[in-house]
Amino acid sequence: MNAKNAGFEPQTTNENNPQASEQLVPDLPPRPAESSTEVVKPRRPRGFAAMDRKLVSEIARKGGKAAHTAGTAHEFTSDEARDAGRKGGRATHAKRREAQGQPPQEQEKA
Repeated sequence: MNAKNAGFEPQTTNENNPQASEQLVPDLPPRPAESSTEVVKPRRPRGFAAMDRKLVSEIARKGGKAAHTAGTAHEFTSDEARDAGRKGGRATHAKRREAQGQPPQEQEKA
């Protein structure tokens, strides 16, 4: 049932709306429930943050060794690293070159 059938005219202006003239104020963020029986525990670190740094380092070392053993680890050669750095520099400074009116650089073939 729409508004016209019920005999009501829809209001599309704020002239008759008393809330339209008031300033809107954002709601306050929710506060935790205050209960005298409940004691709030301080947050403690979890996972690797709670572990001893030496233990975390040992776990990471084992993961690296396992990746190399499985053949899934990748070591950059100096040429690969040089190419990756060049590509990153081009991408990072492309907008700056565009703003200065320089034409986009063509990619070099290795």
